[in-house]
Amino acid sequence: MLRKIPIHQLRVGMFVHEVCGSWLEHPFWRSSFKLSDARQLKQLAVVKEVVIDTSKGLDVDAPDTLMDDIEVQVASEASASQAIDLSDEEARLATSCSFQQELARASRVVEQSRSAMKSMFNDVRMGKAVDTEHCLPLVEDITQSVTRNPGAIVSLARLKTSDDYTYMHSVAVCALMVSLAHQLHLNAEDTREAGLAGLVHDLGKAVMPLEVLNKPGKLTPAEFAIMKGHPEAGHRMLLEGRGVGPVSLDVCLHHHEKINGSGYPHGLQGDDISLFAKMGAVCDVYDAITSNRPYKAGWDPADSIQKMAQWAKEGHFDERIFQAFVKSIGIYPTGSLVKLKSGRLGVVVEQGANSLLSPVVRVFFSTKANEPIPPALLDLGDSRVTDQIVSRESPATWGFKHLDQLWTEAD
Repeated sequence: MLRKIPIHQLRVGMFVHEVCGSWLEHPFWRSSFKLSDARQLKQLAVVKEVVIDTSKGLDVDAPDTLMDDIEVQVASEASASQAIDLSDEEARLATSCSFQQELARASRVVEQSRSAMKSMFNDVRMGKAVDTEHCLPLVEDITQSVTRNPGAIVSLARLKTSDDYTYMHSVAVCALMVSLAHQLHLNAEDTREAGLAGLVHDLGKAVMPLEVLNKPGKLTPAEFAIMKGHPEAGHRMLLEGRGVGPVSLDVCLHHHEKINGSGYPHGLQGDDISLFAKMGAVCDVYDAITSNRPYKAGWDPADSIQKMAQWAKEGHFDERIFQAFVKSIGIYPTGSLVKLKSGRLGVVVEQGANSLLSPVVRVFFSTKANEPIPPALLDLGDSRVTDQIVSRESPATWGFKHLDQLWTEAD
């Protein structure tokens, strides 16, 4: 039975089904877990209420102090209202693997995806009709990689040169959409549709003038007006193609809409924007700002999340979708540079099992000695580890240019 209780009634042995409130208010990575030690209780003290599942853990001592029983509802937008069956979830967990184990397989999927998307964009430029059915095996490969370990392919897809940005951006958004769909507990069909939508969302850029698309500098107002036409151009091409469903059409046309109505092409607001388009908006922006572009270097992943949190407050994104997105990739995504209490610098390698604040990092530099140290892997979620993150750091400030080698190398 699910019960909402005030935080003072929570104790070790209870199963937390849901932590009420924004992820900004608490550090827990998983949405549900069993309380196993007093440290977790202390971390949860910052929230007011939680939902417990008494069938999986302890109940409160005094039944008369319980608040009313509640029914936890899943998202009700469109066909995304169905949750993953327990059997599907168990199957997903059974095939999971570590970040390092998945890197090699994910790398092969990324290379195959790069070639496939380059061919698709070239075909579109030559006037050939789009056939999204040819994309389905690629979406399936990406989905399987995300299912085994979401961090690997999501992080690898971010590593792109300015020359192949247009192709690889589509692959990265596909992976991010699948990962976000898992976090939102969408069913298998909706997850597949979300991934396909991510793969084709920017197809309209294939018919944008190359001198504008690849301009190594800020666009003029006239050039930006041209680029703002890519959602409608892509939508027209998908309408003329084969095997295109309503989700891909919607995300292609509306992934630049904003909750506050300041987006384009139609200036939609709030719930006029579909769940999938809201997902596409978040995934598109994250990959865009963390990637190297023809006109700028990508931002650090953790800095990007911080900036996007501010934009969400300003009405750019749906806050519920953004919070789920952060849970799917972490407050400190893989590749982020962080400073620890010990004075060491480390790069985030993998998300921790329990907490958004305790990822696995590879330390490599001492700020006290101002010199490199032998790289070492450190799981900040391990109870034996006393070190913790105290700040995000800018790689540019420190002059580090090869951080990606640290998180992609084998243990």
